[in-house]
Amino acid sequence: MIRTPGWTWACATALRSRRALALLLPACWLVLVIAWELTCPLAGEDGMGLRVATCLAFLVAVLWLANAVRSAAAGELRRIRQIAEITQRVLLRPPPPRLDGFALAAGQLSASRGASVGGDLYEVMSTPYGVRVVMGDVRGHGLGAIGAVAAVLGSFREAAHDEPQLAGVLRRLDRTLARHLRERCRGEHPAAGGGEPESPLAEEFVTVLLLEIAPSGDVYALNCGHPWPHRLSRGAEPLTPGDPLPPLGPFPLPAELPLLRCTRLLPGEALCLHTDGAEDARDAAGRFFALREALATAARPSPVSPRRVVDEVQRALLRHTGGRLSDDVALLVLRNDRVRVPVQSTGGEAARVGQ
Repeated sequence: MIRTPGWTWACATALRSRRALALLLPACWLVLVIAWELTCPLAGEDGMGLRVATCLAFLVAVLWLANAVRSAAAGELRRIRQIAEITQRVLLRPPPPRLDGFALAAGQLSASRGASVGGDLYEVMSTPYGVRVVMGDVRGHGLGAIGAVAAVLGSFREAAHDEPQLAGVLRRLDRTLARHLRERCRGEHPAAGGGEPESPLAEEFVTVLLLEIAPSGDVYALNCGHPWPHRLSRGAEPLTPGDPLPPLGPFPLPAELPLLRCTRLLPGEALCLHTDGAEDARDAAGRFFALREALATAARPSPVSPRRVVDEVQRALLRHTGGRLSDDVALLVLRNDRVRVPVQSTGGEAARVGQ
């Protein structure tokens, strides 16, 4: 990352100067009016016109100052939101529309007001070992979870290319999270100047689903406490290849991490990964959101459109909950667009193209 401290300092100085100027003029006017009231001999006369004029000037000064304060606060809030949105897009960047023979779409809904990113995370990467995917959910939501999201995503983006085995990627994520939690606990410890830790280390955890999609379309997984994905092909089929491991954080990983084969994703079929906020969402009567039915409806038109699936499920979620989510929701859909095309050759053998 390129650091530009001089530019950052200049921008901060300019913003402070603009805010100070916006408040200085009405404040000076108010001071002048008060000084007139206290020192000018004419202000003490009995003339009604002069008194009315003085009161109006004072009222204008007060209203001007109040409006300046409100405008400065609103402008500052807009700038903070713009910076937050840019930071969030960098942290949880949207996947490209196409990647190594897959059509992709993703979306997230945050339970925190004014935020577009919470405790959910996802990433898709093309690596020498196949297309690798991570979907995770940090305990809690909002700003407190963003640090863990950044740590896990940063570790995955490196380990996905470095580790030949998916188990190695998971162990890297586990070590990174443990280091992050230790540093966070040290920061919240009374010796660091704060109060009691908000969240002890034992209560922090992250659910993680790691997928590796081979060129043949076979999907292998390592799951630490995360919901299993759905396969979409004119409907929605939940995949349950085995029991998941415990979430990362509270317990060490076992010595052996065998891969689980989820399915074979044929050309035109899609996978939908999601966080538990989609399954746990409730309406005003306490009824859970019917995720499988919503996915089946969105996937019914052929071919499956990843963007349509994400958008329709999100709209259905907001309708079901009345726009009041209790947890963050993330969705990631991958459609296999790899095809096998027989090509004539002198040796009479067919070659596979497009994989």
